[in-house]
Amino acid sequence: MTGERGVRRPGRVLTALLCALTAAGLYGCSDSGPSEPSPTPTTAPATPPATPPATTPTGVSPFTGLPARPAPVLAVKLDNVPAARPHTGLGAADLVYVEQVEGGVTRLMAVYSSHLPALTGPVRSARESDIALLRDFGRPVLAYSGAQSALTPLLRAAPLHLVTETTTPQAFRRSADRPAPHNLYLRPGRALAAVPRADDARDIGFRFGPAPPGGTPVTTSSVRYPAARYTFTWSAADRAWRVAMDGRAARTTDTGPLTPETVVVQRVTIRPSRFHDRFGSVSPYSETVGSGTALVLRDGRAHEARWSRPSATSGTTFTTPAGKPLPFAPGQTWIVLAPRG
Repeated sequence: MTGERGVRRPGRVLTALLCALTAAGLYGCSDSGPSEPSPTPTTAPATPPATPPATTPTGVSPFTGLPARPAPVLAVKLDNVPAARPHTGLGAADLVYVEQVEGGVTRLMAVYSSHLPALTGPVRSARESDIALLRDFGRPVLAYSGAQSALTPLLRAAPLHLVTETTTPQAFRRSADRPAPHNLYLRPGRALAAVPRADDARDIGFRFGPAPPGGTPVTTSSVRYPAARYTFTWSAADRAWRVAMDGRAARTTDTGPLTPETVVVQRVTIRPSRFHDRFGSVSPYSETVGSGTALVLRDGRAHEARWSRPSATSGTTFTTPAGKPLPFAPGQTWIVLAPRG
């Protein structure tokens, strides 16, 4: 079952065709904490990106590089402990972000615009890092289960349309198949219907097209957090990366294995924030404004890269070590916000 814009992702044949057209120049693929602290400041790098970003072609999603109509942006915070798996609706996301949270485990942020699943989840709480991360997207909808009381004023002050079970109960449902808190699911179509003024998808700095020369052949690549591990294994049959979490193949309840076309391991500073959970564990803060190194996995190869985001609203560009734009493969992209070092 699908939502208003459907759940099925474009096939591999279409992806290959778009890349061929790009090469020919015919198509552009391009719980309670401290009281009301102020937002954590971020420092922009002294120099701008080496190569100014180009404009995303008309009729192409700036999130996937595939044909898409203009549509609003919905970001959903997803639980990701073993009890929350398998997920629902994750295969329809344009982008998936991996963020470290308390205890060294991770949460996911799924970003939808091109396609909407009928249901996605399990939905969990927001973090301070989400505010800066989503500034790239204009004023999107953020759906989440809640937030500690000290963080709520910052979320309300941010350029976000907030959707929770309290504010928009018709957009959520509870599943009888799982225990709380891993049983809250979002109906994306209803969430967007409740916020008619959400911004459409816009250029956030990503480029899509044929792979750059070079790179290292890779069959498997892993990213470790203090209490979580992700492994991405190249599948020639899928022309995509198969995802494993904590040693188990990741699947969804509705579309099967998770198979992003591009995986970006973005190395960022992860430091303590001013917030903590109800057990006293400090919430990590992932710094996504600034610059650093990255590893871009596409087409069975790994490409060393640099990322740059001079300000919270400037978009994030990925370039080769020589400073040229590093295009992603058209399709779903995972951005793994991994600790530096």
